[in-house]
Amino acid sequence: QVQLVESGGGLVQAGGSLRLSCAASGRSISSYIMGWFRQAPGKEREFVAAISWSGGSTSYADSVKGRFTISRDNVKNVVWLHLNSLKPEDTAVYYCAADYNPSPSAVHSVQSGYIDWGQGTQVTVSS
Repeated sequence: QVQLVESGGGLVQAGGSLRLSCAASGRSISSYIMGWFRQAPGKEREFVAAISWSGGSTSYADSVKGRFTISRDNVKNVVWLHLNSLKPEDTAVYYCAADYNPSPSAVHSVQSGYIDWGQGTQVTVSS
């Protein structure tokens, strides 16, 4: 099991940027697909971005493509989500998640496939 702790959330104006971090402990994430999901008030949790364990493959939701970037450092056991050009509709609790998969290019957006989850960090974008 991987323990995940998100940080970096906060209040930002529209058009601003944030960098979310997901620090993992318990075991190395070097064989894990890492994903970011978000849940806005009154809405279902939705996929944001994911990255293969090698870092060579990424996937993004259409709503964030071109604005958000996911990256990772397997030595530091950390995953980041860079949020740029933020919009009020990006307001949500952002969750980090891990799915064990040793395939270097595997990446997916299926929530049920992610086994380990963090507690989330709040991102609020004001207009």
